[in-house]
Amino acid sequence: MIHIDEEVSRAIDALPTKVNSFGYDAWGFSPKKAKLVYTLIRRALWSYFRPKIQGIENLPAGRVLIVPNHSGQLPLDAALIALACLLRAEPPRLVRSMVERWFPKLPLINEVLWRGGAVLGDPINCRNLLLDEQAILVFPEGAKGSGKVWFDRYQLQKFGRGFMRLALATQSPIVPCAVVGGEESIVSLYDWKGLAKLLGFPYAPIHPLLPLLGPFAYLPLPVRFHITFGKPMMFEGPHDDDDAVIDEKVAKVKYEVKRLIDEGLAQRKGLFT
Repeated sequence: MIHIDEEVSRAIDALPTKVNSFGYDAWGFSPKKAKLVYTLIRRALWSYFRPKIQGIENLPAGRVLIVPNHSGQLPLDAALIALACLLRAEPPRLVRSMVERWFPKLPLINEVLWRGGAVLGDPINCRNLLLDEQAILVFPEGAKGSGKVWFDRYQLQKFGRGFMRLALATQSPIVPCAVVGGEESIVSLYDWKGLAKLLGFPYAPIHPLLPLLGPFAYLPLPVRFHITFGKPMMFEGPHDDDDAVIDEKVAKVKYEVKRLIDEGLAQRKGLFT
């Protein structure tokens, strides 16, 4: 039996979660099961990647969209951001990660995701959560961000417009966020699109140590993650404005995320420190 982390337990108990008689909220989050999920994340990932958290005080109360860069082949960045917000924010915040539609197809993964607070990346889900004054984690680069190859590391891919339209529709602040370290955790030299299509995945990373190490090549390196939360950004205007107008607003967020990434890269002294 796994012993639940006491700090995780206190943080989840402090959340203003509304659950039904079965112990779940309207989106499938279970405080009881989330304690196990976040305990495992803390023991397996937090101690391994030793994330350095900066700017967590910039996270406002109430509804908010957290918008980071995406990287690392696996959603390690999402798990570490969520745990940082739970354990380091005052008061503790439950981050509702918007999950790609393909990811829950992996065996047993969907149960862990929903019980831990993640939700399907659907605009209606996101809008309703924001109106419920919750914190949303959305990666505007999508799978193109997480599946980047080594030669494109820390080069932001195109940001979608959906998060901006939701922010405008719900009058929600946007907190830009930068993750440094993820690009080096699992290296990909090539995206084998034919294999990805066969498996039903958005990408199929080819590691430089294949076939020498076999599947062990995909074990993440113990690089140190640096996660920085920027100052909240507010935008005004109709959510159904022309694409060109929305793109201008999106570009401002993208610029700020890139600025935070560049600062993080300049400040770190090495991959493992």
